Amino acid sequence: MNKPIQYCLLCERELNQSFGWEELLRNTLPQTICSRCEQRFHRIEKQQEEGVVSLYHYNEAMKDYLHRYKFLHDIVLAHAFNRILHEQLKNEKRLIIPIPMHPENLKIRTFSHIDELLKAASIPFAHHLVKLSNEQQALKTREQRLQTPQLFEVVNAKAIKDQNLLLVDDIYTTGTTFNHAKRALLQAGAKAVEGLTLIHG
Repeated sequence: MNKPIQYCLLCERELNQSFGWEELLRNTLPQTICSRCEQRFHRIEKQQEEGVVSLYHYNEAMKDYLHRYKFLHDIVLAHAFNRILHEQLKNEKRLIIPIPMHPENLKIRTFSHIDELLKAASIPFAHHLVKLSNEQQALKTREQRLQTPQLFEVVNAKAIKDQNLLLVDDIYTTGTTFNHAKRALLQAGAKAVEGLTLIHG
């Protein structure tokens, strides 16, 4: 979808945009949602977690987006935030590692939502984590999440040894997922691990 689309991915309103040499020279991606829909998502100005950058607050618009994208399997919505993710990550020097799905959950959903967000934003990434449990953290209470046993193991530890890494996930809530992944990577020899999430819940 690296060419202009005619209608907003979220509301199907006509976009009326042009995409020419200026955009190509600036290394930007085509607009995929209208300004009216864009305004419904609230950007985070003051970061709330040390070592993790989150781009948007979790509000009703984002709740609806996640439901359509992840649970109704509307994979084209991976492109809804392609521009902001591209701008955030296009000059990234750290090795980008998406938080993986458990293989059983991947079969059910049919696509990895984090991978697709990064692909839509034209951002390279590598998988160096495997998820060990298929339990959904969203179904647990805060206390249950904090008591969760290690969720990940590292594959190909040599590739991350002494590397600076950036973990990418869709949402940060209690930090359980991020902290488990970070701990596994540091124990496997990573130099430093920080995070980026689309949403802070």
